Amino acid sequence: MQIAYTVAPGRGDTDKLLFQIAQTLIAENIRPAGIVQINTERPDNGPCDMDVKVLPDGPVIRISQSLGPEARGCRLNPSALETSVAAVDATLTDGADCLIVNKFGKHEADGRGFRPLIAEALSRGLPVLVGLNRLNEAAFAEFTQGVAVEIAPENQALAAWLRDAVNAGACSTS
Repeated sequence: MQIAYTVAPGRGDTDKLLFQIAQTLIAENIRPAGIVQINTERPDNGPCDMDVKVLPDGPVIRISQSLGPEARGCRLNPSALETSVAAVDATLTDGADCLIVNKFGKHEADGRGFRPLIAEALSRGLPVLVGLNRLNEAAFAEFTQGVAVEIAPENQALAAWLRDAVNAGACSTS
C-alpha cells in the first residue's frame, strides 16, 4: 500500500501545490485520477469560491456554496462534493496511474467523500497522494493504519514520490 500526504502551511497552499503536481505528472505522461482544488477570489471580498478540477481533463465543479456575507459556517456543498466523487470514480478505472485527492477533510474523516475511492485505489495497487488538514490527522492515521508517509510540501519531493510509486507499480505488474 503506497499512500502519502502533505500539509502546506499557508491557507490554500496545499491546493496550489497539488494542482502543480498534477500538471507536472500530466506533462510527463503519467495519468492521475482525482481532484485538485482551484480557489477563486470573489469581487465582493467574501470567502473565495472553491472549485475542483477532475483529473486529468476536467470537468471543473464548484464545491462551495454562497451562504451570504454574514455566514460563518462550512461553505462546502455536500452534493457537489459527491458529484466530484462520482466523476473521479468514473476516471479511476480508465487507466489511471495514481490518485490525487486535494484534501482528506471532515467528510473523509467521517467515512464519506473520497474515503471509499482512496480505499479502492489502494486496493488496486495505485499510489495515492492526499492533502491533509491537521484537524483530521488522527482520523487519517486511523484510516491508513499508520502506513501513510508524510512528504514535505515541496513540488520536487512530491513529484518524485509519485513518479517512484507509479514506476514501482508498473514494474510489479509487468
